[in-house]
Formats: sequence, C-alpha cells, structure tokens
Amino acid sequence: MRILIIPLAALALAACDSGRSGADPEPAEKVAAAAPTPPVRPGPAMAIPPVLHGRWGMAAADCEPGRAAEGLLTIGANRLEFYESVGTLDDIREVRDDRIHATFDFTGEGMEWEREMALELQETGDALVRREYGADAAPGSFRYSKCN
Repeated sequence: MRILIIPLAALALAACDSGRSGADPEPAEKVAAAAPTPPVRPGPAMAIPPVLHGRWGMAAADCEPGRAAEGLLTIGANRLEFYESVGTLDDIREVRDDRIHATFDFTGEGMEWEREMALELQETGDALVRREYGADAAPGSFRYSKCN
C-alpha cells in the first residue's frame, strides 16, 4: 500500500502545479539565471586587431596593383575581402594583439553563409595564417604574406 501512496502524491503535486495561471511569474533571479549568455558582438573596442589589417597575398603576384588576384585577402577593422566574397565580423571567440578567432557572415556570388575562422600573425608579422572551422570548412590552413 505504501508503494501506491508515493506515486499518487507525486501526481497530485504535479496536477496542482500544472494548474498555475500565467499571472504568477517566476522570480526575476531564476529567469535571468536560465537565460543563455548572448554571444560577444563586435563594437569599437572589439574588432580585428590592427596588426592584421592590410593586403595579404598567397603568392607574390596576388599583391600586384590592379590585378584581379584570387589569392588576395584584404583585412579591415570588421571585414575580410576575398576575390569573390566579403565577410563581416560577427561573434568573437578570442581576440589578442596578433590573433582573432571569430565567426564572419559572408556574402558573395549571390549566396550568404557563415564561417568560423582564426587569423594569426606569424614570423614577426610578415606572414598570416588563416584556418577555418566547422562542417563546411576548408581543410588545413592558408598562408599569406604581407603585401607592401
């Protein structure tokens, strides 16, 4: 008989709780604690580090002025410009003086997509390495040299 009383008591409590009206909101502390932490959005102080800004080429010919170079990457405060696409800084995962790991919103060739990537200086600032992350990421890394 004791086994039957415990499940019935639990059902009775559940029935009482399900009858609560919407006029009885939970305390603000509980709601705030349950809310997910918003992603970090870039602002004036949160941008691509200035040492990464500029023109970067995968080959020396990519840096030639006036040339339509597929291996050219131009980095600004909040955007990346490739040959046929532009990525705008969205969520920042990590940022240091010489590195950023972030998500970028891309547009190009009539399409839109999101890409997580890291950009990092190497060799005293003369080289830049770009890595992509996620399901559609390109494998390996891409190495660029600073254009003069």
